Amino acid sequence: MDQEKTAGTATPLPNLFGQTLEELRETCAAAQLPRYRGDQLFHWLYRAGVDAFDECANLPVALREELARRFAIVHPEVLREQHSIDGTRKFLLRLADGREIETVLIPSESEDEGQPRRLTICVSTQVGCPLDCKFCATASMKLKRNLTPGEILGQYLAVQQRSDQRITNLVFMGMGEPMLNYENVMRSVEILTHEKSGGIAASHITVSTAGLVDGIRRLADEDRKIKLAVSLHATTDDLRRRLMPINKKFPLADILAAAEYYYQKTRRRVTWEYILFDGLNDQEIDARRLARLSRRVPSKVNIIPFHPIASAYPEGLPLELRSPPREHIEEFARQLRALRVTVMLRSSSGRDIDAACGQLAVKHAATRAGRESA
Repeated sequence: MDQEKTAGTATPLPNLFGQTLEELRETCAAAQLPRYRGDQLFHWLYRAGVDAFDECANLPVALREELARRFAIVHPEVLREQHSIDGTRKFLLRLADGREIETVLIPSESEDEGQPRRLTICVSTQVGCPLDCKFCATASMKLKRNLTPGEILGQYLAVQQRSDQRITNLVFMGMGEPMLNYENVMRSVEILTHEKSGGIAASHITVSTAGLVDGIRRLADEDRKIKLAVSLHATTDDLRRRLMPINKKFPLADILAAAEYYYQKTRRRVTWEYILFDGLNDQEIDARRLARLSRRVPSKVNIIPFHPIASAYPEGLPLELRSPPREHIEEFARQLRALRVTVMLRSSSGRDIDAACGQLAVKHAATRAGRESA
């Protein structure tokens, strides 16, 4: 059953897409079907990526018809796709309730036989975000709701079906704060990393947080095999509070303590995400403080060029933020390397297609609102 039919009914049928293997088995048992039918459905939903029960070839026709009467397979709908000159592709997707989210597909700069060695998908975990980070367009949307496991997985499926190359890596760095939707994010990870789904290895999945300490510690306690990235962006509490109000609740000392706890429990290094802002956090003293901080635990630093987000804000600090010149960014990276820090200098992927988090969704919502008011 397709999305439009399901979304238009007064009482939508239960959506099977997003259920784990064990949940599918239990759903089948509750419907008085053999539990092994859950295993078959898991294959068709995630490895084959079907969007209708009549595509499940090894199920009896009568069973397919019964499933279609009782359940639905609902995927996000791709509304728009943008292509960058650097190979980055950005997708705007509509959910069953009409809300919109973004997903970005990013090829690595290094190639092997003419193909990117890595193809990374950046997925969203919430519609909007409540954290109000001043450098993020998504913050201007505020939080609408969490995404379901099916809506998270649906981004991967929709983009993989439109890619000639296999997606090798996934990062939870799109719209929203993953740690505020922890349960659904981890259920999507469980499905994506299952050997029967044909998805992505846990070691190739990264969850990024603005520094929610409770989530970092929970991730450590559960010994998830995925990687952790922390959006840092400042080396003092004063500046970080200006850029990221969440720092009032979780200051740097608490974040560093949580990172140490995470490493002690998992023995996996942490990635510090650091967007450079001209004149704010890009001086030599910032490099020295960042080096001291990063040496607290085995880690690496991702230096990220800033994408302007003026289109999402009418006034305030977001309009004052600027990216340093490229040579300044490279010099900052050299300073860190001289201080024995492992540094990855990210390219400004998709700058020509509003690839920064939230830009496309905000712009599309504003255009739609303008049309409706007209």
